[in-house]
Amino acid sequence: MLVLTRKVGEQIIIGGNIKIMITAIKGDKIRIGIVAPPDVRVDREEVYRRIQEFAEAAEVAEPAIVHAAQSPQTDRERGSYVAPAKV
Repeated sequence: MLVLTRKVGEQIIIGGNIKIMITAIKGDKIRIGIVAPPDVRVDREEVYRRIQEFAEAAEVAEPAIVHAAQSPQTDRERGSYVAPAKV
């Protein structure tokens, strides 16, 4: 890991096309601004982790969805059929 020291208003350039600027420092919090090409996704770590969790859940659910689509069952076959009340 590269560790750099920057002051407010100073920038870090990554790969020539990503700029990170320190915009403010308040106590133990640092505010940064990021300029990156549209094809570069920039997420906070907690957001990135949630996206990964959803992607993993979708991978697990996908085989079940495919199986259900390949062998459809009626409500009656699944046991969820409720006969209409006789009037």
